Amino acid sequence: MVGVVGLEVHAQIQSTSKLFSGSHVRFLAPPNSLVSHFDASLPGTLPVLNRRCVEAAVLTGLALNCTINRKSLFDRKHYFYADMPAGYQITQQRVPIAVNGMLVYSHFEGRRRNQVVTKSVKIKQIQLEQDSGKSLHDDEQSQTLIDLNRAEGQLRVDANVSVHRPGEPLGVRTEVKNINSVRHLAKAIDYEIQRQMEVLQSAGKVLNETRAFDSKSGNTIPMRDKEGLQDYRFMPEPNLPPLFVYKSEASVPAGVDPAQVVVIDRLSAQLPELPSVKRTRLVETYGILQEHSFTLVNEDGLMDYFENVVQTTKAEPRKVIGWVIKELMGNLNSQNLKVSQSPISPCALAELINLAESGHISSSTAKQVFQEMWKAPEKTVGQIVKEQDLWMINDKEELQKICRRIVDSHPEEVNPNKVLNKLMGEVQRETKGRTDPVQVRAILEKMVS
Repeated sequence: MVGVVGLEVHAQIQSTSKLFSGSHVRFLAPPNSLVSHFDASLPGTLPVLNRRCVEAAVLTGLALNCTINRKSLFDRKHYFYADMPAGYQITQQRVPIAVNGMLVYSHFEGRRRNQVVTKSVKIKQIQLEQDSGKSLHDDEQSQTLIDLNRAEGQLRVDANVSVHRPGEPLGVRTEVKNINSVRHLAKAIDYEIQRQMEVLQSAGKVLNETRAFDSKSGNTIPMRDKEGLQDYRFMPEPNLPPLFVYKSEASVPAGVDPAQVVVIDRLSAQLPELPSVKRTRLVETYGILQEHSFTLVNEDGLMDYFENVVQTTKAEPRKVIGWVIKELMGNLNSQNLKVSQSPISPCALAELINLAESGHISSSTAKQVFQEMWKAPEKTVGQIVKEQDLWMINDKEELQKICRRIVDSHPEEVNPNKVLNKLMGEVQRETKGRTDPVQVRAILEKMVS
């Protein structure tokens, strides 16, 4: 059997006021402190569409490769519940603002998790929808209070899940409502697919029902039977005209100020570089591995940090990525810090890499200096190297003296096939890693041959 999953994602738009009223939006504001007459559904109040929200919907549609409908419509979805005092919700059921999109994503497979597999997910539609209020249940006094601020959940997901045998019709689906994190979403879907498979394998019947995810147990639990739900009785919203958006400023009707309408081309120019485009550019421009491009893009601020170092240093990007992924991220992760909290700036790291590339310090010394810079960010690379006398020993005569002293201190170990690496280690310890291994090896080979 295989699972089939459809997601209904409720994402809150970042705006200063609500979708259909001028009430402000502020997270964790006192209950019902940001409620207009329209939000409270007082008679005679009318919705006024927020243009910023329309622009955000269009931008989302463009980012998800959707077709933007030049004309979309608003509908009333009727249901009676305390968190929706009007008795209906304004949404876009028939003709939403964007349709037929595609989200392309990649993940890693294989034993070493280095094989990139690209897949795609269809986006049916994007619609603007009025948020319901929030129910606050008081179990001690057996009552439910309602907060109409409508600014609490930034993300909620309803997962529709069914299972079927390949080649057979799709199975009966259940809907897991109001999942509030990606981690919980994955757990809920995995549990629900397994649960439905076990039901069918035991000759049972999957019910068309609404369920909730219990984060403590990791299970889904039944809420209500969907077959018993009333019809939402969708109808056109009489208080909102059709929503028009325009392809370009040239297509805006005469007499209409282009600055006062939503223009698709203008918004398209504002789109930031999308993650897939970033990853492709990083691989093609800098020649780094695909898995490294994912790390750079997924970690907030890391791509900018990497590119700033590359632009400042003389080293190859592939060497820079090693410093950024291993040294920088290793320290950040061990201390649970963000990239923006790094005590080592891109310029400081570039200066350190340049010293190593120019041969002024060894690669092992550079890593040692990196840790010192982390502890004392107020000091420059040069100060640390000078204070701890970590400059590379390039004087050939001095190197020969050091090597002769090491060889003479091990008179019984003169078999070059056995002790050369040991002697090199002794030289590195005595010089604190301030020598070139290739140069040291050449000197020692002559001495013990």
